[in-house]
Amino acid sequence: MGPKRAELLARLGVETVGALALHLPRAWEDRSETPPGRGVPADAPLVLRGRVMDSLQRRAGPHLILTVARVNVPGHGEVEAVWFKRPSRRYDVFTGLKKDLAPGTDLWLVGRGEPGLLKVRRIDVDEHFRVDDPRAALHVGGLVPRYAATEGLSERFLREAVGQALEEVLPSLGEDLPPALLARRELLARPQALRAVHRPRSRAELEQGRRRLAYEELLLLGLAWSLKHAQVRQIAKGFGYEVKRSLLTPFKAGLGFELTRAQKRVINELFEDMRLPSPMTRLLQGDVGSGKTVVALAALLLAVENGRQGAFLAPTEILADQHYWTFRRFLAGLPVRFELLTSGVPKAKRERVLRQLEAGELDLVVGTHALLEGDVRFKNLALAVIDEQHRFGVRQRTTLRQKGAALDLLLMTATPIPRTLALALYGDLDVSTLDEMPPGRAPVRTEHAPEERALEAVRRAAAAGRQAYVVYPIINESARLDLKAAVAEYERLKAGAFAGLRTALVHGRMPGAKKVGAMEDFAAGKTDVLVATPVVEVGVDVANATVMVIQNADRFGLAGLHQLRGRIGRGEHAGSCYLVSEPRTDTARRRLQVLCETNDGFRIGEEDLKLRGPGEALGTAQHGELGFEAADLSRDSDLLDAARSDAEALIREDPDLNLPENAGLRARLVATYRDKWKSIDLA
Repeated sequence: MGPKRAELLARLGVETVGALALHLPRAWEDRSETPPGRGVPADAPLVLRGRVMDSLQRRAGPHLILTVARVNVPGHGEVEAVWFKRPSRRYDVFTGLKKDLAPGTDLWLVGRGEPGLLKVRRIDVDEHFRVDDPRAALHVGGLVPRYAATEGLSERFLREAVGQALEEVLPSLGEDLPPALLARRELLARPQALRAVHRPRSRAELEQGRRRLAYEELLLLGLAWSLKHAQVRQIAKGFGYEVKRSLLTPFKAGLGFELTRAQKRVINELFEDMRLPSPMTRLLQGDVGSGKTVVALAALLLAVENGRQGAFLAPTEILADQHYWTFRRFLAGLPVRFELLTSGVPKAKRERVLRQLEAGELDLVVGTHALLEGDVRFKNLALAVIDEQHRFGVRQRTTLRQKGAALDLLLMTATPIPRTLALALYGDLDVSTLDEMPPGRAPVRTEHAPEERALEAVRRAAAAGRQAYVVYPIINESARLDLKAAVAEYERLKAGAFAGLRTALVHGRMPGAKKVGAMEDFAAGKTDVLVATPVVEVGVDVANATVMVIQNADRFGLAGLHQLRGRIGRGEHAGSCYLVSEPRTDTARRRLQVLCETNDGFRIGEEDLKLRGPGEALGTAQHGELGFEAADLSRDSDLLDAARSDAEALIREDPDLNLPENAGLRARLVATYRDKWKSIDLA
């Protein structure tokens, strides 16, 4: 292999022959020979084997050369095979085909035909192989792997390179799993599993190999989390909390409402954790509107009562600003010193806040990623709260932890996480759940509606003195996307359907002050309708808003739609959500159907995982750090349970994995979760 291809493979993370053998397929395609009488398959490629009769080439335009061959295919008869090629200055594209298309040559053809036809008459060829080429077996004749490729590396090349790597590496490839574990779980040995996924002879063999490799990935993750949890428990805070109630009692009295049973239960869980001698690491999940911020504030006040500092981290400036104003409302009259710190804070104020934090002159700070910067130093930070944690990655959690010695950490999410994802992503955390909504909160009614019906609902709401959101997926119109854009639609609606209404616009590219001003005007009731992009997805709490119109709703994920819907119906009046969309796929239709059927965030989380898979359900910041190639969290919950159980047993028996039979696992853990992800401290 030359240096150019080696460089391209390095982009895929492949730098050795062993790594090439471990470069797993992203999918598999059935390339069994298409039998006579079956016709052209609609869900699989057309695969034919025949003898070339003759061929010709002609230019089909300035940028296209057409090559056509007549091929005699047993059982199918004469089939026209067509190659579309772009001309190149470096070589005549026909020259590359000329040898293969000599009359009498036997070829495999892989491509597309016209679905529905009972008799194959033509094939548009994607790939072809000489029958007498021994490498053809890698590409046709059964289940064929599809690899993640990059520009300059074809899948054909990757299949052949991986096939060669397997022959060289498999005989000497070691096994990382202890023999007793392999036997108990009835798993294939690693070399067998790799051959099964790269060269499967059947779907059953493929799945057996994939599950073996998936189990290994999940076991390593379980070991990492078990070690991390144990390591955190060994850290001594060096101080203790006492529930003094000098702040907590007046805070509770000033809320103006009674805490739900779930809020009281979770506050007690947090207080018990914070009073332990080792740091708290807890995930708080609760549906939209279940009262997570009040719970977090109670925990922060416990830290302040004990002379410590707290930090509240949000993913966007708008959300941080909303939380800052919520703090001002709930902490009014209490002797708590707090400030806002985001990238939009003026330089002079930022420098003042930094000095106050380091000197201990501030009790709490609300901010964005700006809190993670190196010049942000605290005197005695004891508790950090991360809101909408799925917008942050594991590394950012680690950075925040380094801001204080033995820091208590509370992660919050308004997108209830399916159990499988929670176990995988937060295996080192304890979980608290707010499973109760405040009394009097009516479920939002949701319907898939035409635009005119939705806009009429906005007008009726405004006439009744209430407010509405109209949300678009993009800011400006795109020539490539047939989507309505917020800026153009704002002008259209203001002059048309919303003429006479006080209409404002907010989107992510607006200057921070203008964006915050538009949100504050809406919250103050100075605006009837807010036209927006998904910047209003989280943290916006306007009790008078009762209508949500989501344009091009099929372009949003389920979790995003549920979050947007949660912005309405937060006061005494019920909310109505209108999904305006013409979905083009079954998956998009199913998303809208689920949202119309339920307000249960946990069910929506499960459906989102099924429909979109773990990558999108988690978000890139999180999913990229799982690094799975074989495991699929949307269908491997049984494997995850088994792997977690086995990981916990291994750590109990061998806390540092020093036994000889665990040497392979230890080496993999160090390489992945210490060196690569920096999430454990295993030496």
